Amino acid sequence: MKPRMEFWKIAPDAYKAMLGLDGYLHGSGLAASLLELVKLRASQINGCAYCIDMHWKEARAAGESDQRLYGLDAWREAPYYDERERAALEWTEALTRITDGHVPDEVFEAVRPHSSERELVDITWAVAAINAWNRVAIAMRSVAGSYRVRSHAGS
Repeated sequence: MKPRMEFWKIAPDAYKAMLGLDGYLHGSGLAASLLELVKLRASQINGCAYCIDMHWKEARAAGESDQRLYGLDAWREAPYYDERERAALEWTEALTRITDGHVPDEVFEAVRPHSSERELVDITWAVAAINAWNRVAIAMRSVAGSYRVRSHAGS
């Protein structure tokens, strides 16, 4: 598979705006491991090979275990995710699968006790951002396997 075009060169301001949102999220106070789990789970749902490759590598670089990454697709049945992570993953799935009936009130009420309002808004932005990145990467046929991990000093 060959990429369709270098979208970041064609619309650099849009690309920079998305990078700005990612920069905000990495400085938001949310744990890097939680952000990467959310990004990886949404990418799995959307079938974005490039983003799965990227966020798997980023999660490992941030200290995530192989076991938790391998089990992510079946997180409900795996005992190694805490309640906060489970809530974030539930929220991620509801937002990513928004055409399945929007985001039910019962999901919101179940997720809400595990994060502050600010954290829930930040997780929502993270899910919105990764869904946008997935769609761009899929549309432009970004090639999986070429991603190189950024520095995680201080993550």
